[in-house]
This record gives sequence, C-alpha cells and structure tokens, in this order.
Amino acid sequence: MLFDTHAHYDDKKFDPDRDEVLQSLKAHEIEYAVNIGTNIPSSEYSVSIAEKYDFLYASVGIHPECADTVNDETINRLRELCKHEKVVAIGETGLDYYWENNPSREIQKEAFKRQIELAKELKLPVIVHNRESTEDMVNILKETRPEKTIIHCVSVSVEIAKILVDMDCYISFAGTLTFKNAPKLREVAKIVPINRLLIETDSPYLSPEPKRGSRNDSRNIMYTAEKLGEIIGLSYKEIASITTENAKRIYNINKGDF
Repeated sequence: MLFDTHAHYDDKKFDPDRDEVLQSLKAHEIEYAVNIGTNIPSSEYSVSIAEKYDFLYASVGIHPECADTVNDETINRLRELCKHEKVVAIGETGLDYYWENNPSREIQKEAFKRQIELAKELKLPVIVHNRESTEDMVNILKETRPEKTIIHCVSVSVEIAKILVDMDCYISFAGTLTFKNAPKLREVAKIVPINRLLIETDSPYLSPEPKRGSRNDSRNIMYTAEKLGEIIGLSYKEIASITTENAKRIYNINKGDF
C-alpha cells in the first residue's frame, strides 16, 4: 500500500471527475493521501473533503504566493481548522523567489515563521515549499527549529540535503525523481536515511515518467515509488511499506483512528 503525502484535489483540474478519481484510489493500492491547503479557502476545502473520505487527511496553511494574506486573523483561522481530527499538518508554507509577482521576500519570510510557530504550538509537522530560496529556507529552519518538518518536492543539492537530514527533516520526492534530467535529485535520494523518506504526487502537477504531460493524481505515485526503490536498492514492496510507515509516523496517523 502507498501513501501520497501531498496532493491538491481542490484544484479546478479535478472538477470534471474528482469523486471518481478519489473513489478509485484504494483499488490502486493508495492507503492514504493528504490534501494540502495553500490559502484559507483551500484549507477549508481540505478539511471538508477529508471528512468525506476515510483515507484522506488535510493540511492547512498559506502558500508563499499568498504570504501577504497572513495576519492575526489568518493564523487564528488556521488554528481553528486544526481542531478538526483529520488535520495532520500546517502547510504548505515556505518560500518561493521564482515568481516576480509573489509577495516580497521579507513578507514571505515572516509568513513562513509565523506558520512554523503555529505548527510548534500545535505540535504538528510543517510542510515546506522551497523554490529558488534554499539559503533563506535553511536559515529560517535553523532559527525556528520546528519539531517536525517535511521538505515537499525536494529540489536541493546533496550538501543541503545533508543539512536538512541533520535537522531531522523528512524528505519528500515527487514525480521529478523519475525525470531523465534529474541525476542530482537521484544522488540526493541515496543519502536520505530510509526512515526519513516520503513520496508524493503534488497532484495535479509534476506527473512522473511515463505520464508526463498529463494531469497527475495519486494513482501515479507508483512510478515514483518504483524509481526510489531502484535508486536505493529496495524492492517496490519494501519502498512502499517504508514510505507509508514514515508518512503515518510524521502525520501521526494510526490505523483504526477514524
């Protein structure tokens, strides 16, 4: 069984067949998935859709592209949403310096720190987005020291990955691991301890080989699992079991809870 640790089923690309896709996941050996919030409306939706499916959980948070919406009211709303039993993390939050029209770096950093503090307060993992912002991301994690951290869709060097592992971060690999032009990412996979490995789809984005160019969903996570196992010398069954148990541990999900 597999665990998709990061998906966006609130995305409009799923409007034509969202329920059909989600209802099919168990038949494709997807034991659990987490729907990720990126702003208040999507966080609220994550909670509502998690209520509908027993295998689906929710994360609530503000993406860096929405960092200028983070204020006391926003944080209080996230805190309120976290009272729901199916909310398992704060995020996705973090930093994104790629898009010029994103909020300023200072605004992003402050929003990131505030959500880390909320995660620490509530003893929840924080899900970290990082795009062309690695130095500031690492510095903030060193400064704030979240108790539990997931590096979503990792895209760092081996040297930075070692620093993150030393900080006890969980490292999540998406479909990019299967891309032919990702040799550095495969080197990163080799140095992550097996008890810190996670896999994700980031649906509907980042479809793995051989599904590139099509809409992604959790049913494609098998390709990332296969590639990760191949890289580190484990069977598909072994990597599926290891990454699922790691995800259940970081998200504090126990069978029979719900």
